[in-house]
Amino acid sequence: MIVEWTAEVGERWIAPLHLHRGDDEAWYVLSGTLEFRLGGEELRAEAGSAVLARRGTPHTYRNGGSVPARYLLVMTPRIASLIATIHEPGADLAAAFRAHDSELVPPS
Repeated sequence: MIVEWTAEVGERWIAPLHLHRGDDEAWYVLSGTLEFRLGGEELRAEAGSAVLARRGTPHTYRNGGSVPARYLLVMTPRIASLIATIHEPGADLAAAFRAHDSELVPPS
């Protein structure tokens, strides 16, 4: 599944640091800049760049620039279901991640 999203300007991470046990996840930056924490690395992805979070790799991301960033998120149906679940009002994040073969990772 591929969806196009926009990350508004700000310091907030778009997702909590997490990992998926059985699914890979990828981003393609259309415009602007995204910053990632991917495993033990921090990296910037400018327009035209792609980033892959392989299953088992802790990751999160945010807008890394001064303008909104447009990007494609490439995900499995299980990750799409997780995203829908965590955006439900009153969602229990930890339980939602567990139910989708994923987990929240405490920041180090």
